[in-house]
Amino acid sequence: MDNLLLFDDPAIRGSLLPFTFTRPVADIRVGILKISEKWEILLERKASYLTQDYLRGKFQRTSGEQLAINGAWLPAKRDIDVIKKLTKSQSLYHGKTLLATYIGETEKNLDGSKEKEAIQLQFEPDLLQKTWNIFQFNGNQLRSDFDLITKGRKSQKINDPFTKCYHPENIFIEEGAIIKAAVLNAENGPIYIGKNTEIQEGALIRGPFAICEGSTINMGAKLRGDTTIGPFSKVGGEISNSVIFGLSNKGHEGFLGNSVIGEWCNLGADTNTSNLKNNYAPVKLWDYTKGGFSNTGLQFCGLMMGDHAKCGINTMFNTGTVAGVGANIFGGGYPRNFIPSFSWGGEKGYSTYQFHKFEETAKAVMERRKIEWTKKDEEILKWIFELTKTYRIWELSS
Repeated sequence: MDNLLLFDDPAIRGSLLPFTFTRPVADIRVGILKISEKWEILLERKASYLTQDYLRGKFQRTSGEQLAINGAWLPAKRDIDVIKKLTKSQSLYHGKTLLATYIGETEKNLDGSKEKEAIQLQFEPDLLQKTWNIFQFNGNQLRSDFDLITKGRKSQKINDPFTKCYHPENIFIEEGAIIKAAVLNAENGPIYIGKNTEIQEGALIRGPFAICEGSTINMGAKLRGDTTIGPFSKVGGEISNSVIFGLSNKGHEGFLGNSVIGEWCNLGADTNTSNLKNNYAPVKLWDYTKGGFSNTGLQFCGLMMGDHAKCGINTMFNTGTVAGVGANIFGGGYPRNFIPSFSWGGEKGYSTYQFHKFEETAKAVMERRKIEWTKKDEEILKWIFELTKTYRIWELSS
């Protein structure tokens, strides 16, 4: 059986920054699972990655002949039938977008696919092409992932007499989950409660919704539909149609809506995101490929926060804000709509969050969860620090 290789499409990867600064496209979580995990389950193969050179120490590529699949492709069962019929002399496209091909062990890129017979996918694939697609597609992905990982399995029972469930047939609870005096409403979509999670007293949850392994929902939290809480996170307050990749905290009151939060982030108490402009106009969002703001066409769009970013108490984020990797945001007023990676400050201005100071914090945060800050982590984040210098315009003028 050929190995599974998930490749970063260069025409897409840049549009998924800041999240793809620190990971391949296929390592993005949409629904319950990461894109890579969906492919691994559906194709019954372990995935490796063809990504940026500086990421390859952490996201490695296996040897041998490989079935290469576009890492931005969100697979469905109908896609698997097409993939299984693909021969080694063919390449699968949707328009000009390469979706899948076979490559040899020595090939460093996918140029060889042009020499093969090009066949077109006869239906529209689900492709993750913009950062806001992550929360846009999340509801449907929650539903399909729920079916994928619960099929043929039996949910754990809820033994707490004070927890109220609506449509319990659409609720799946993994082993070790603790639920106390919560309301779970799966009328509009499934609710997935991961292994060793905790849902505290007074939490209100509406599906489709997922809380992944080891995460906690604090007392009185309000979790609206189309929301995913990734593994080992802690959340409270109000969250709507948002994705938290994992290992991040929004533990207090405050609203998070139509937003995507990376790993190792922390939102201070009473942080609020605006997801709707006062004039109801379409939201513009920073586009790294353009070097400026692009119209999302969306009326609702909140915060895109890269890995290791933090914000202080009472932070107010404008509609359509992008915060880069390692940004540390604090102070009164509204921060700017584009906050470069490794920024330190807020509405009154920014300076550079020097790497050695950032590293001290990152190590402390990870040690709290008994996860080691590795040499590979240091090398990747140092590379990103240098890569993103041009966005820190105060450095250029000093």
